[in-house]
Amino acid sequence: MKIVIIGGTGLIGSKLVTKLNEQGHEAVAASPSRGVNTITGEGVAAAMDGASVVVDVSNSPSFEYRAALEFFQTSTHNLQAAETTAGVGHHVALSVVGTDRLTESGYFRAKIAQEALIKASSIPYSIVHATQFFEFIKSIVDAATDGNTVRLAPVLFQPIASDDVATAVARTAVGAPVNGVIEVGGPEQFRFDALIRHFLGSQNDPREVVADPGALYFGAMLAERTLVPEEDAKRGEIRFDDWLSQSATGKEVAARPV
Repeated sequence: MKIVIIGGTGLIGSKLVTKLNEQGHEAVAASPSRGVNTITGEGVAAAMDGASVVVDVSNSPSFEYRAALEFFQTSTHNLQAAETTAGVGHHVALSVVGTDRLTESGYFRAKIAQEALIKASSIPYSIVHATQFFEFIKSIVDAATDGNTVRLAPVLFQPIASDDVATAVARTAVGAPVNGVIEVGGPEQFRFDALIRHFLGSQNDPREVVADPGALYFGAMLAERTLVPEEDAKRGEIRFDDWLSQSATGKEVAARPV
């Protein structure tokens, strides 16, 4: 089965291509560097030729509302037009747990708009909502830092390894469309501030973590369960401390959150 991965050279996309090819599928990495640009439309129709499934794990280069909205709407419209012409039977998109609870954030409002376009299309679909990746924790900390202080709301937090996200998306891609949302999170729940304190200690980072219920998360207030999935969500297998041990080998991590 031919599966086109939009954003196929990124953190999740590259893992997804590898996993699907190992399963015997024809996974095609589609990105601007491979001549496929979903904003300009360049190469999109050719990439769709013969495809059964399209998986969109691309991301906006900007968190600013207007820029993110234009990216997600333009990209999704171009993909849907090409998918309709090519007869693609399943559109899979990666999004974020809590998107509908983070409407104070312009970026998440743009993600909501993307999901609305997918749901309104005639193309069968599956949307995978993942919690934040372990690989993005440093950039989350940096965004919450003021001087030597990191202010975070002491709410529940259930991050996940990108390898587990790729596994969940791959499983969804080869399955039947659910025409709904699948949630996936890490195997453990933490208090947001406590996990970050532990992470910084493991990095010998001297910044002080302060539990502040009013601290914003990318412009949005957090409630107790904003960042965690429902109880029946699928869970990854990689534990945070195991990932920390692996990442200590010097493996480069991604620069910013979904």
